[in-house]
Amino acid sequence: MEYQVPQFIEVEDKIIGPLTLKQFIYVAGAGGLCVIFFIYLPIFVALLLTAPTIALAAALAFYKMNGKPFIEVLEAGFNYYTRSKLFLWKRREVTAAEQGAAANERAAAAAAVAAGPRNTPKLTRGKLSELAWSLDVKSSGETTP
Repeated sequence: MEYQVPQFIEVEDKIIGPLTLKQFIYVAGAGGLCVIFFIYLPIFVALLLTAPTIALAAALAFYKMNGKPFIEVLEAGFNYYTRSKLFLWKRREVTAAEQGAAANERAAAAAAVAAGPRNTPKLTRGKLSELAWSLDVKSSGETTP
């Protein structure tokens, strides 16, 4: 038995003409709000409020930023400005005493590196070759179950 699998699940259905339901709600809501502005406010004030309302509705309905709908961008911006922020590093002024201590630590670390590691065996080319040979012989002689 064969079943048809939907192919384009990310594409919203066009319900009202060339508009999806979300787009229609944004455009119709802005249109209704603009009509209310013109009915109850003086014409100059209505024009001033209508222009940003239409621009916002058009952006919400049609504009995508980096492949994301504009409403998600607005939500992310709102959350960024309203939520508390976690600062992992804050620059602060360093005092002269701290600078001197840091310089002493750097000098001690440089001296330790210059002195070389202590009590470490010397590994010559011959010893390294013997070690590699013994590992090859042991690993090739073993059988895996």
